[in-house]
Amino acid sequence: MLNNLMITITLLTVSSLVQAKVDILACEPEWASLAREIGGDKVEAYAATTAFQDPHHIQARPSLLAKARKADLLICSGAELEAGWLPILLKKSGNGAIRPGKPGHLMAADYVRLLEVLGRVTRSMGDVHASGNPHLHLDPSNILKVASVLNKRLQSIDKVNSDYYQKRFSSFSQKWKKAIKRWEKRSASLRGMLVVVHHRSWIYLESWLGLKEIAALEPKPGLPPTSTHLVKVLKQVQSTPAKAIIHSPYQQQKSAKWLSGKSGIPVVKLPFTVGGTPQAKDLFSLFDDTINRLLAINR
Repeated sequence: MLNNLMITITLLTVSSLVQAKVDILACEPEWASLAREIGGDKVEAYAATTAFQDPHHIQARPSLLAKARKADLLICSGAELEAGWLPILLKKSGNGAIRPGKPGHLMAADYVRLLEVLGRVTRSMGDVHASGNPHLHLDPSNILKVASVLNKRLQSIDKVNSDYYQKRFSSFSQKWKKAIKRWEKRSASLRGMLVVVHHRSWIYLESWLGLKEIAALEPKPGLPPTSTHLVKVLKQVQSTPAKAIIHSPYQQQKSAKWLSGKSGIPVVKLPFTVGGTPQAKDLFSLFDDTINRLLAINR
């Protein structure tokens, strides 16, 4: 009887270990979506932010701290994007598994070529990042590079399901490469399109699609638009007309609408990340919807 009880307990313990999912805390929605693409039903991915929040400015709230304490893997953009809140979260969580240097700590910026690498910055330059522009997910080739690293990390953390992660990554990689070709073909007419942006968060998208940014509503990155600066931008677009004024879901539209009213240039909201629009439900539809919205005003 005792032996049977011990066997039952052992089987239940093994079963619970096998069925346990890898807990993933993603700093931004795009990385939570990528984690689900590669991890499938073997992971539980939670995004610390939404498409309607500026990832620079997040509070290390108690609910987020609870997620960090039990996370097996942390995946973020890096390049100081989360510098205002992530170090506090890591320190207070006491979770050694997701600290820098551990397999459970993944910063996407460490695995791609960053744009706008400045090296040295001062406060007078505004909200810029010495390591480079952190909004790297808007070039789909970067997504694939991070996916490759994520696949290896999941295999390292959850060795039992290594083959599962490898198969899902291989499938995702094939579909993603085909999607990139499709997006590049559909967006060919966008090359050279002139745009005004609210914040310099679109340079990877611009570089990939060949968009030309001629002005930003912020006088310096992170500083709110001023009337003096907006008048300068208005004069600029009057001499060099842009096709669109681009903004993300978490940015105020007041300045964009003022400029649009004075210049006749349409304001276009792009999803920026997964969940930014009703259509951008995952990584694939994020780029589908982004290109659709740009094409709609470039006729």
